[in-house]
Amino acid sequence: MRRACIIVPLLLMAVVSQARSWTFHAGRAGTLKEVLALAAVGDTIVVHGTVQEGTVVIDRPLTLIGGKDAVIDGQGVGEVLVVEADDVTVRGLTIRGPQHSNLHDLAGIKVRSCRGATIADNTLERCFFAIYLSNVRDAIVERNAVTGDPADMDRMANGIHLWKCDHIVIRHNTVQHHRDGIYLEFVTDSHIAHNTTMHNERYGLHFMFSHRDTYTDNHFEDNGAGVAVMFSKEIEMRRNAFLANRGASAYGLLLKEINDATIADNRFADNTTGIMVDGCNRMRVTDNLFRANGWALRLFANAFDCSLERNTFSGNTFDLSTNGQLRNNTLNGNYWDRYTGYDLDRDGHGDVPHRPLGFFTLLVERMPYALVFSRSLFVSLLDRAERLIPSLGPEAMKDERPLMRPPGTAREPAACARSVWTDPYARHHRTDVLPA
Repeated sequence: MRRACIIVPLLLMAVVSQARSWTFHAGRAGTLKEVLALAAVGDTIVVHGTVQEGTVVIDRPLTLIGGKDAVIDGQGVGEVLVVEADDVTVRGLTIRGPQHSNLHDLAGIKVRSCRGATIADNTLERCFFAIYLSNVRDAIVERNAVTGDPADMDRMANGIHLWKCDHIVIRHNTVQHHRDGIYLEFVTDSHIAHNTTMHNERYGLHFMFSHRDTYTDNHFEDNGAGVAVMFSKEIEMRRNAFLANRGASAYGLLLKEINDATIADNRFADNTTGIMVDGCNRMRVTDNLFRANGWALRLFANAFDCSLERNTFSGNTFDLSTNGQLRNNTLNGNYWDRYTGYDLDRDGHGDVPHRPLGFFTLLVERMPYALVFSRSLFVSLLDRAERLIPSLGPEAMKDERPLMRPPGTAREPAACARSVWTDPYARHHRTDVLPA
């Protein structure tokens, strides 16, 4: 047994030492497919020029690197580059030209049924699916620039698409002008960090049935419907920016049937709805900044054991809204710019509770057309009456210890600098981020 343990590393060292480096120039003698057929395990192939050979398949562990002006163009026939072996690296290539199909998930780079892939530093242009991982483990997708066709977004599929994958790292990618920027389904124990997704037709990030994943330091802006998180458990979303996602069905972040989630240190600004919470349990929403949204937080009555602590609510039309009687949810120590109480003992917390669920807020939830009165004298008088007679509003949700100042973690994103008002009444009744 000891001899076998010594022989295996020696064999691996022998394979690495025998690895070759190939240089392929498109348009000269031979094809890239022929070079791939000749290459051995561990070899490196450097590609120069534009390759137009239909679907290129990598079926053994090796490294494919883009050299000067390296392009692989599928010419609209099938996939462009398919990885079917473990431990393959694809780096520094421009990929374009997969077929667009309503029947098949055709991609610029497809990795399927393998592990250990690295897809890095590539440019993918106007692909149907750009990067597609199917049944993959232990892969890295990083620093890729993915751009769909802004003139024909109805024919674009997802930018980075994962199905049935485990232990994937997706980081420092830029995705725009696709259907969904990043899409995950049945993806577990993975990390999505430092990505930027903008101007996508539907969601900047969309994932379902994906458990024990973390989403940190990502930037989601101006996507058709924002970000959607559905039917998942044990997730963390920290230090992300959800900006300028507008429309009647658009959300900075939609959470539907999520269990055991932490939403912390994020920024929600200039969205029609900052967060929509529908059917979620045991969710902690802490240290987030809600700035200049239509609805900062819509917490549906089917949510249980959700807590909101140390969040900052500033310049939103509605800070909190619901569609029924809220129970088993808590507000504690948040900053509300509408709060008009006092702090006689100077402990940083208001001495009287704050009730963010106002009567007009509930009225709009039940009768959306009442929104036309949002800046009327009637609503202004109603707000003043509620301060004098708090019983007009619901008793179930109130912040017993509201903060007198925003917590130190609250940050004003640069994207919100244009949304500053000097009129205090207009600041509390913003209408330009609400649906028409």
